[in-house]
Amino acid sequence: MRFDHSSTIQAPADRVWEVFSDVERWPDWTPTVDSVERLDAGRIHVGARTRIRQPKLPVAVWEVTELKEGEYFEWVSKAPGIKTTGGHRVISTPEGTVATATVIQEGPLGWLFGKLYAKLTRDYIATETTKLKEVSESNQPAG
Repeated sequence: MRFDHSSTIQAPADRVWEVFSDVERWPDWTPTVDSVERLDAGRIHVGARTRIRQPKLPVAVWEVTELKEGEYFEWVSKAPGIKTTGGHRVISTPEGTVATATVIQEGPLGWLFGKLYAKLTRDYIATETTKLKEVSESNQPAG
């Protein structure tokens, strides 16, 4: 199961990336995240781990598996029978900066979890990119 949502943001790509990649501050600007606990120090990097609590979902630990600074990071959370991948992409276009959130569910239970949580997943990633747009377009710091 794969879910994607994009928003075109009227802000420089580096501003959007700054907000999107500062995972510790997500609870400050999106209602889809209750709390974030970084399990290591510094900016996100390949191998960085983060525990996230979200409404209506089990607590998950995410590990960054791919990172292209300023453009993209991907992280993975695993539970018995399911692997969830979250992608976060920022691309500068002539129309503005496009931010895309992606969730991919794999594994023997991935399709079931994906089906059961499809509406919630779609709502969450749409909310996240919409809130990212609002924060990135404002002149205020995230949070």
